[in-house]
Amino acid sequence: MKSERIRRILSYVGGPYMALAVLFLVCACSSDVFLKPDNLLNILRQVSYSGLIALGMTFVIVSGGIDLSVGSLFALCGVCSLLSIRNFTPVQPVAGMSPELCGLLLGGAVCVLTGVIGGLLNGSAVVFGRVPPFIATLGTYSIFRSLALYLADSGTVSTENYTSEPFRPANELLTKIGECEVFGMSLPGLMLIVLTVVLGVLLARTAFGRHVCAVGSSERVARFAGIRTGQVRFLTYVIIGLCVGVSAFLAAGRLGSVSSTNAGLFYELDAIAAVIIGGASMSGGRGTLAGTLAGVLILGILSNILDMWGVAATLQGLVKGLVIIVSVLIQKKG
Repeated sequence: MKSERIRRILSYVGGPYMALAVLFLVCACSSDVFLKPDNLLNILRQVSYSGLIALGMTFVIVSGGIDLSVGSLFALCGVCSLLSIRNFTPVQPVAGMSPELCGLLLGGAVCVLTGVIGGLLNGSAVVFGRVPPFIATLGTYSIFRSLALYLADSGTVSTENYTSEPFRPANELLTKIGECEVFGMSLPGLMLIVLTVVLGVLLARTAFGRHVCAVGSSERVARFAGIRTGQVRFLTYVIIGLCVGVSAFLAAGRLGSVSSTNAGLFYELDAIAAVIIGGASMSGGRGTLAGTLAGVLILGILSNILDMWGVAATLQGLVKGLVIIVSVLIQKKG
């Protein structure tokens, strides 16, 4: 039984990584620039923001749900974070911390808290309101984007124009975090890898993870087995909200601003695509964080090599769409 389970896991994860290896080899042979360390690190940085969201999306999809609101929630998190830094950074030190550090911690807390609240709203609509996940998150997709537009006056929120104390030091510290590198790797890229490991253990090695898979396989059977199915599904939306908040804060630090109209645009599609390419089943019950990471990297490498080949950005979505369809067809035949 244990060997059979290991074989199934390897088949789910092995397929995406074999595809990743083939794609990597093709790209390396077709471009002299592709294998340069700067380019590879750039790919990792570019996919980190949607990749972090894809990690949370894995839990939702494996549980049999879907979340279409993550792109709009991403924008709302970023807007709320920068507005809090701009408007509520203290003038004097607090608890021995400098004003700029207080402002940064406040912005990070507000960003993550906004993401979690968004996840709570989605989870409540799905679990307590019994609204189908597609409909519930389609509704909050519109709500979150509208709130972001309202708070930002349909424009871009930035702290860069505020040069007086203590806003300028807080903005500089935020930018430093966005540009921070650890062992030559960007902080968002490192966070993507670390959270892949942590959440991967949560999904594959804990009772909660087994319950997520059980609910996705058959909610009725899971309920008869004594699993609190509503609680499990609720927590998956909290997890993805947390991932959105972390991603939005790192992106705000990288750019120094958040556009209420464009921030997070199509991130929900990228996240869902990465999860499906990574071997998860859209009907629920199956999926791994390692597979999702492979899906994230496949999409990032595809975008990178298409840029190098001079393929128009307007056509890159076509290629991604074909990759998703092929992935689903392979799953069905498998």
